[in-house]
Amino acid sequence: MTLDPVHFDGISGLVSRISHDIDEAEHRSEAMRAWESFLDPLVVDGDRVLEPLDDLARYAVDVETAGVQDAAFDAVHGLDSGTVNPRAFKNGIVLDVAQAALAVHPSDVDTHRARTVIATVHTNDDSVRLQSDDWQRRDEGYWRGRIFRAPNVERDEEAVVHALSLYLAESTHALDHASEVSDLLVLDGPLYPKIVMNWLSDRRELAALLEKDLVRDVVRNYLELVEVFAERDVPLCGFVKTLGSRGVVSTLREKTHAPWTDDAAFFTQVLERRDADGDRVTDDLTYTNWFVSRVGIDYEFSDLGDALGLDLDLDREAYEVAFFVVYDPRTDTAFKVELPRVFADDPDVRERVTRQVVSDVAATAGPPLAVKKADELARIGAAEKNELVSAMETALDSEYRRPHNEDRWG
Repeated sequence: MTLDPVHFDGISGLVSRISHDIDEAEHRSEAMRAWESFLDPLVVDGDRVLEPLDDLARYAVDVETAGVQDAAFDAVHGLDSGTVNPRAFKNGIVLDVAQAALAVHPSDVDTHRARTVIATVHTNDDSVRLQSDDWQRRDEGYWRGRIFRAPNVERDEEAVVHALSLYLAESTHALDHASEVSDLLVLDGPLYPKIVMNWLSDRRELAALLEKDLVRDVVRNYLELVEVFAERDVPLCGFVKTLGSRGVVSTLREKTHAPWTDDAAFFTQVLERRDADGDRVTDDLTYTNWFVSRVGIDYEFSDLGDALGLDLDLDREAYEVAFFVVYDPRTDTAFKVELPRVFADDPDVRERVTRQVVSDVAATAGPPLAVKKADELARIGAAEKNELVSAMETALDSEYRRPHNEDRWG
């Protein structure tokens, strides 16, 4: 049912009653003041929580020129995982299933064929048993799957099984196929399992999960990825499409007026360019220098944190998160690229990763081609999800507890 004109006008009129003196141009000026005054470095209680790896700087490159420049790496692998989405059944079982895929540009059929599938189940019924927690294999060994039992929680079961399935599938697939990556691996998302690490600042029950073996195994997998790729001298990075973190902005608020909702809003206003008429300049991509971050969850993996007390093979500093932000004015989108410091300390690696990502963003107006392909391979479509849920109902001999909103919206 659509809104009648009188309803539409009523909503618009209601919103117009919000009185404000917000000036976006002033916000851009405040962003520049914060950029110039506080980020070289950003210090809290004597600790450098954000500091440039090189000079504090902003760069611009012509979109068309960047999009056709020679690739910095001969082959780029992308990694992603997709899930069915967490499902609760009438017998009390809650589960999610994730599949991870590795893509490469230029393409390789065998690489694209491989899948790692993880099912994570939660139940408070002690009579439920997993018949086997061994790996199951199909498709001549290209497909492998395994089921895990999630730690018991009294609420947030769906969030727990979702995060564990997603990250176990992705990290396990990456470790298993690490030897196939010859030049660069790009994770679709941050370097470390952000959803799980955010549990540290959540309610006590979720924070306590970080002491559980299965959850710690998830985090350890990502640390091991850094170690494996460092040993092979092949860089890996994370490409964050939705920059929703607030670590930089939250820290800036301790220093100055910081009106931005999140880090994406701040860096967007730092990197956005306007002409004399106030219109956005869209001819160039803009991007920042590289920073070392010890804000937000990055703190736990820095030389200030303890990485959950997990055993580490490298010096703690090697796991620190370095990043730069690239802004595409054509879509008004800021992307964040994260690199372990073990690679980011090398100026040549930083330059090559920067050139590769900027070129890919210019050409695709989005993620690198390998990441886009991995997303397509790992994604489970709506029709497939419905069929899988029906198969799950049969296997569990229980009906899916369909939420009312799913009936309303499909």
